[in-house]
Amino acid sequence: MTRHFLRDDDLTPAEQSAILDLAVELKKDRFVVKPLAGPQTVAVIFDKSSTRTRVSFAVGIADLGGTPLIISTANSQLGGKETAADTARVLERQVAAIVWRTFAQSGLEEMALGTTVPVINGLSDDFHPCQLLADLLTIREHRGELAGLTLTFVGDGADNMVHSYLLAGATAGMHIRIACPEGYLPKDSVVADAEAIAATTGGSIAIYTDPIEAVAGADVVVTDTWVSMGKEEEKAQRLVDLARYRVDSELMSLAKPDALFLHCLPADRGYEVTADVIDGPQSVVWDEAENRLHAQKALMVWLLSVG
Repeated sequence: MTRHFLRDDDLTPAEQSAILDLAVELKKDRFVVKPLAGPQTVAVIFDKSSTRTRVSFAVGIADLGGTPLIISTANSQLGGKETAADTARVLERQVAAIVWRTFAQSGLEEMALGTTVPVINGLSDDFHPCQLLADLLTIREHRGELAGLTLTFVGDGADNMVHSYLLAGATAGMHIRIACPEGYLPKDSVVADAEAIAATTGGSIAIYTDPIEAVAGADVVVTDTWVSMGKEEEKAQRLVDLARYRVDSELMSLAKPDALFLHCLPADRGYEVTADVIDGPQSVVWDEAENRLHAQKALMVWLLSVG
């Protein structure tokens, strides 16, 4: 049966840990395995603009011996004359895997339904699971065992990164805190799914409206842009609503003295985070950006081996 990676909870705790272990090994030797030798082709489809996703998948596919086929939906039939399911039926006869950075999660689910090659969520409006593998890898590199660590996300709680932190963090046995305004809460269904996972892994989920309370004693502090793609018309209101949730040195000082700061980038310095934090000694955002490469390579190797 073909395995896909559409949501963070598509992986069990053991599978997530195995992929992170593999990422560590692939970071030590980028060219040690070549499951795409041939070269085989991987289709990487973009509905949204991208830097880190585009570069890390293109380089990673090449490292694994394959050829990345970068497709813009603006120059293809996908989403116009052709359904996601029909596109998948065409691609699966010619490529080893499909990566799609898109809007609706339902499109990814449609593409994966019955498809004979792995489909990977490169980002959707609801989840960003590949970024979370990179983030967990980064935290593990700097702090060791993930289980038992407390991670606080501060900002827009309805953000796709929050949904992925809830699911992936719970899978890793972490204590996940979300600090956000009342009007920016994560989806109830995702919170419920994360709580169910946490009950089996020793993790926990907590939602706060007070960022000071949420950050107190945290091992990791995370934020994301306040104005995601597709939300530009809401910028003025978001800057008002989220002003209390800026991560600055004063807020960071409430976390543990050695707390890490993460941000998936791109960052708007002076909005969700101040320059002294993201460019300061506690920030590991550049390790985090690099680790997209190693984590996604490990994911592709694993998916190709179990499918």
